[in-house]
Amino acid sequence: MISTVEDYAASLRALRRRVYAMGERIEDITSHPLTRPSFLAVAQTYELARDAQHAHLFLAESPILGSKVNRFTHIHCSTADLVAKVKMLRLLGQVTGCCFQRCVGMDALNALYSVTYDIDVAMGTRYHRRFVDFLQKVQRENLVCGGAMTDPKGDRGLRPSQQTDPDLYLHVVDKNADGMVVRGAKCHQTGTLNAHEIIVMPTAAMGPEEQAYAVSFAVPTDAPGLTYVLGRQPSDTRKLEGWPIDVGSAYGGHEVLVVFQDVFVPWERVFLFGEHQFAGVLVERFAAYHRQSYGGCKVGVGDVIVGAAALAAEIHGVDRASHVRDKLVEMVHLNETMYACGLACSSEGWRTPSGAYMVDVLLANVCKLNVTRLTYEIARLAEDLAGGLLVTMPSQADLEHPEIGPLVRKYLSARVNAETRMRVLRLIEFLTTGPGGAAYRTESMHGAGSPQTQRVMIGRQAQWEKKKELAKRLACIT
Repeated sequence: MISTVEDYAASLRALRRRVYAMGERIEDITSHPLTRPSFLAVAQTYELARDAQHAHLFLAESPILGSKVNRFTHIHCSTADLVAKVKMLRLLGQVTGCCFQRCVGMDALNALYSVTYDIDVAMGTRYHRRFVDFLQKVQRENLVCGGAMTDPKGDRGLRPSQQTDPDLYLHVVDKNADGMVVRGAKCHQTGTLNAHEIIVMPTAAMGPEEQAYAVSFAVPTDAPGLTYVLGRQPSDTRKLEGWPIDVGSAYGGHEVLVVFQDVFVPWERVFLFGEHQFAGVLVERFAAYHRQSYGGCKVGVGDVIVGAAALAAEIHGVDRASHVRDKLVEMVHLNETMYACGLACSSEGWRTPSGAYMVDVLLANVCKLNVTRLTYEIARLAEDLAGGLLVTMPSQADLEHPEIGPLVRKYLSARVNAETRMRVLRLIEFLTTGPGGAAYRTESMHGAGSPQTQRVMIGRQAQWEKKKELAKRLACIT
């Protein structure tokens, strides 16, 4: 069982995977400067679970094992569990200031728990038992799971079965008595290099002609046939320079393209195989859980941005100006609005037939739609308060240069010395326009589905007829 950060690091180093970054192969993601910050962020999910002050958020009683497990491997058993999840994610955002990459796997586990149960009831299959067996392993060993949903999609005007290249949607290409073989890719995969298992789900609802694409399964991240290509982030090569001020944070996230080149999956790890009627159900439940997650994680990062903006105002001597206070208060207002939505969809959760608890789908989509907007305004206000030096100041190399260093220190000092000022501004830069900004802003827009998908779900959940009847009653219309 993985218990400590050292255990976790050793478990990742034991994996033999094909990982590429900027045209070169990476052997150890726990030490490479491009990937180590993301490893350290995930490591906090283990570290804080061992802290008595935070254990009530990070540990939960599993009815499956009859013992406490890390909440990232837990199946929600009550609305209290759903609320605790949001609070845990906010705390992790505050500690790391970035994406800590275990939410997708947690949300995939919870979606599959209830959906496999429903499939078995409707179709007479045995997926739920398979899934619970897999879940026991994940809980017992305290594994990190990555969730894989988004396919490349190719021509988005065509269905999966209509693509010129069928591999643009992950699909089954062969099967035998022992298992199946899949081919394709998953894009934008958050934190997968830090995971032990990949849980694959379909990317959309599927029709009868797309049974080969209606598939869900789990494979170890070092399964033969898997290749990983690290995605770029703004200013990511600063990590290679080794200047702490310029990097801006000890933590970070990552995304990868995961290519499945005829990967074999044994039947005991298959949780959906052609039952196309349930592909859309799985997508919607996962999406609702993951949209709930944003009401915690992005709020925690927002707390850091608000704090950094307040520090910048104080450093520049404008913290008592009324318009500055108004902007800081607005940042808090927007941040707490997202948090309120995360708590609301959790508190209004409901018990599925499987016994697991599901969030309120309408409120979860309202939560995520707010996140697609409000994070941008919070970041804009932070950049406003930081000033132009945010993107024009010299590097740490200049600060420490024997000749020009004294000049930099002289002319960049404010209420504090130049180095302290630079550290605060580099942090804001990291969180809004650098690698952290990729996770805070762009990922807030497109993660868990882009804004239009939330609008579609809100429209489906809006109960239009009920609302019209309410209006008719008060208008005395029969």
